[in-house]
Amino acid sequence: MFTGLIQGIGKVKNIQRQVGDLKIRITPLFDLNDLSIGESIAVDGVCLTVTEFTEQDFQLDVSGETLKTTTLSNIKSGDLVNLERALRLSDRLGGHLVSGHVDGIGKILRTEAKQRSWRIRIGINPYLLRYILKKGSIAVDGVSLTINHCENDFFEVNIIPHTGTETTLLKKGAGRLVNIETDLIGKYIENFYLKDRSSNAKSSGSTIDLEMLIKQGFGD
Repeated sequence: MFTGLIQGIGKVKNIQRQVGDLKIRITPLFDLNDLSIGESIAVDGVCLTVTEFTEQDFQLDVSGETLKTTTLSNIKSGDLVNLERALRLSDRLGGHLVSGHVDGIGKILRTEAKQRSWRIRIGINPYLLRYILKKGSIAVDGVSLTINHCENDFFEVNIIPHTGTETTLLKKGAGRLVNIETDLIGKYIENFYLKDRSSNAKSSGSTIDLEMLIKQGFGD
C-alpha cells in the first residue's frame, strides 16, 4: 500500500527484455537507503518487487500482465520515473490510499500554466469515469492528486510547484501516456453494492428487467 506522495525520481539504468516480461534496473536520484529483497516499490504508480540491489541501484521484475495494463511496456533506458516505497503503519497518510494496481492508461492532452501552478488535462477511457468525481482523489503515475474538473472523456488536475519539482509530471508533454489508479474506496463500495444487489435479487427469486416490467404492465 502507498500514499501517492512521491519520495523522489529514479532513472532507468537498463532493461532486460525476456519472453513475455522484463527486468528493470533503476538508479534513484535521491537518498534511498535500507532496501531489502522482496520490498515493494511503486514505479510510476505500479507496485513492483525489489529482486536485487546495490548501493547505487536496484532491480525489479515486471510481469507480462503488468506490461499489458501499464505504461511500463514502453519504458526505455534513460527514462525518469516516480518512486515511492511502501507505506508503513506508523507513517502519516498525507495523500490517499493507493494500491499500486493500475486501472488504466491516460493520455496527457495539454499542460498549461496557471499563476504559480500548472493544470494538466488527461484523456481517459470513459469506463473509468464512474470512479472519478470533482474533488475526488486520483493517482497519476503514482502521484496523489485532487480532481479539479472532469468531463465525459477527460479530467483535470492541478500541479503545485513542489509536485512539479519532485515528480516527472511536468516533464511529460501532450501525447505522453500515464498510469491511472482511481480511488480505492470507491471501487470497493461499487463491488459491495453490486454483490449485495445480486444477492438480494437471487434471494427474492426475481430480477428487474425489461421482460418483468412488461409482465407487470409497464411499457407497451
